[in-house]
Amino acid sequence: MKFCCECGTELVLKNLEDEGMIPFCENCGEYRFPGFSTAVSMIVLNHDKTKILLIQQYGTANNVLVAGYVNKGENAEDAVIREISEELGLEVEEMGYCKSEYFPKTNTLMLNFRCTVDSESLDKINQKEIDKAEWFPLEKAREVIMPDSLAKRFLCNFLDNLL
Repeated sequence: MKFCCECGTELVLKNLEDEGMIPFCENCGEYRFPGFSTAVSMIVLNHDKTKILLIQQYGTANNVLVAGYVNKGENAEDAVIREISEELGLEVEEMGYCKSEYFPKTNTLMLNFRCTVDSESLDKINQKEIDKAEWFPLEKAREVIMPDSLAKRFLCNFLDNLL
């Protein structure tokens, strides 16, 4: 962060007790802690928890997890429910938190959840956001998810702790 988000003045580093060197706006007289986006990523399971749903987006053939940004004023759990509904047309029956990881490419803190949904139907997927969606047996999902990706790290963490 180089400039103040309120007035646009160039920030300087200034020591803040117990925090270290923090960007400071001399015009506003305020410390400006670096901001980032927050998003959720979901390991979507069928009701029996025997299959995982992977999607492809943006014209690529990479299988990834369903994900989306947390809106201002929304908690992460509500974002999971909203994203599953908006992108897949499915309802979340149950969910739980798995882990988080910072994703520097988009300056985003990713919060990973696992959730079960009410149906395996893919008739209501949002084709403006998802090119393809497919259910995979648990271990097959590990094989076909995008290699060397955050989605793969989240999925492997889930599977390794499940099995």
